[in-house]
Amino acid sequence: MTPLSTVDIERLRDALLSARYDVDSVQALLGPVTHSALARGERVPALRATVDGTPLSTLIRLFLIGVDCPEPEVRRAFAPLPVDAALAAGLLVPAGGGALRAGLDLRPYGEGDTDWWVVSDLGADVRPGPLRSDHVLGVGGASVTLAQATVRRPVGAALDLGVGCGVQALHLARHAGRVTGTDVNPRALRLAALTAALNNQEWELLTGDFFAPVAGRRFDLVVSNPPFVIGPGDSGYTYRDSGVPGDEACRRLLTRAPAHLADGGWCQLLANWAHHPDEPWQERVGGWLAGAGCDAWVWQREVQDPTEYVATWLRDGGEEGSPDYEAKYGRWLDWLAAHRIEAVGFGIVTLRACGRDDPVVRLEDVRQQVEYPTGPQIAGWFDRQDWLRDHPSGTGRLLAARLRAAPDVTLEQHACVGADGWDVSTQRLRLSGGLRWHTDVDAVTVALVAGCDGSNRLGDQLEVLARAYGYGIDELTAGALPAVRFLVERGFLLPP
Repeated sequence: MTPLSTVDIERLRDALLSARYDVDSVQALLGPVTHSALARGERVPALRATVDGTPLSTLIRLFLIGVDCPEPEVRRAFAPLPVDAALAAGLLVPAGGGALRAGLDLRPYGEGDTDWWVVSDLGADVRPGPLRSDHVLGVGGASVTLAQATVRRPVGAALDLGVGCGVQALHLARHAGRVTGTDVNPRALRLAALTAALNNQEWELLTGDFFAPVAGRRFDLVVSNPPFVIGPGDSGYTYRDSGVPGDEACRRLLTRAPAHLADGGWCQLLANWAHHPDEPWQERVGGWLAGAGCDAWVWQREVQDPTEYVATWLRDGGEEGSPDYEAKYGRWLDWLAAHRIEAVGFGIVTLRACGRDDPVVRLEDVRQQVEYPTGPQIAGWFDRQDWLRDHPSGTGRLLAARLRAAPDVTLEQHACVGADGWDVSTQRLRLSGGLRWHTDVDAVTVALVAGCDGSNRLGDQLEVLARAYGYGIDELTAGALPAVRFLVERGFLLPP
C-alpha cells in the first residue's frame, strides 16, 4: 500500500466534495426506507436506487454496498484523483472484466453540522469471509456508543488510546487543543493518518501497547475503545484481542489510567468484564478502581451468556460458516467454562481525577433505553456530585438550597378501588428524557418534589410538610435528606 501524497489527498477530497459524498446526500439519494434496509445488510433496495452512474451513486455502490463498478464510472467518481493512485494506495482493487471494487472502506460520517470521511478496512458485511489479523475497524456500534458517551467540554490535551481508524480522534479534535492517538497496530496508524489528512486534521500518532507510547504524560481527556473481548487473548485479531486473557486488558487500562490524567482529567472507555458465580461484577470492577483517586461511574449496559458472546464475536470476525467455525466456537466455550465465567458484561466506564481519598464510585446496571447522546447526562452526574459534596447533610447549606424539579419529571400513580374509592398503592417518579430513570416514592416525597420550583428553601419546605403530615421536623429531616440527595444524584431534582 503506497500512501497518497499530499496533492493526491487534496484531489481525493475534491472528488468526494464534488460528488457530495456526505451523510445527508447519501441519505437523500437512498431515502429513509432504503437507507435503513442497507443498514440491516439488505443491499437490493440500495442497488436499485443507484443505477444512474453518477459519481455519488458510484461511490455508494463501491464503499457502502460493496459491488464491482465499471472502470469508466469509477474514474468519473474519483476525478481529479487518478485511478492509478487510488489503486496504489489500496483504496481500489481490480475486479476483472474491466471493473474495479473497493479495497478499503471510505465512508461519510458526521456529528451535528460537521461532516467527515473515515478510512478503514472493509467489514465482513461488505467482503464476506474471515477478516485479516490486523483488520482495522471502521464506524460501528461500539465506536458510536463511545462517541455519544464522551463528555464534550473544551480540553487542552486529549488521548485516543487504540486509535484504530480515528473515529474518536475526529470527535476529539472538535473540542481538544491537541489530539494524540496510540495503537499497537501499524496498519491502524496508517489508516488513521489518512483519515486525519483527508479531514484536514493533524494528530500525533504513536505506535505501542496501552499507555507505553505516552509514558510519563498526562491528559485532560482519555478515551478508548480497546480490544476488550474476553477469551484466551490470542485468537488472532488485533482489533479485539489484547494479547492477555480474560478481562485483564480492561483491568490494566483502568488501574493505569489515573496516572495519565491531569488534575480534573477524564477517562472514558468501553469495557467487558467477567461474571463469576461467587463474585458480583460490581465487586470485581470496583476492585480495579480502589485507590485510584478518581470519581467513577460505571454502567453495565448489556450482559451476554457465553453462547451469545462467542457467537457475536465469531460473527463479527466474519467466521460464521467457515470450515472451522464449530471447532473455534467449542474451544472458546471450553475456555470460558474452565475459567468459571458464566456471563460477560459490557459497559461504559467514566473516571474523573478528583485527588480525593473518598471519591464517589458508583457501579450499576443502566440497561434501560436512554436518550442519545449520553455525554451530557454523564457530565451532569459528575457536576451534581460536586454540588452534593459542597452541600453535606450535616450542615445548613443543603437545607438552604433552592432546588427545582427536572423539567421532564413525571408522576405515575397506581391505584385500586377500595372501600373509600381509589386507593393509591404505588407512586413513581419518572424522567421522560435523559437516562429515563424511575423510582418509587412516598406521599411526602411527591409533595416535596412538587414544591421544588427554585423559589423555596429546602428547609422551609420540610417544615411545611412536617406540619402537614404530622411529623416532628427533626424526624422528617433525618428521613428526607437521604432521599433528596438520591433525587439530586439521579437528576430528578436539580441544584440552583
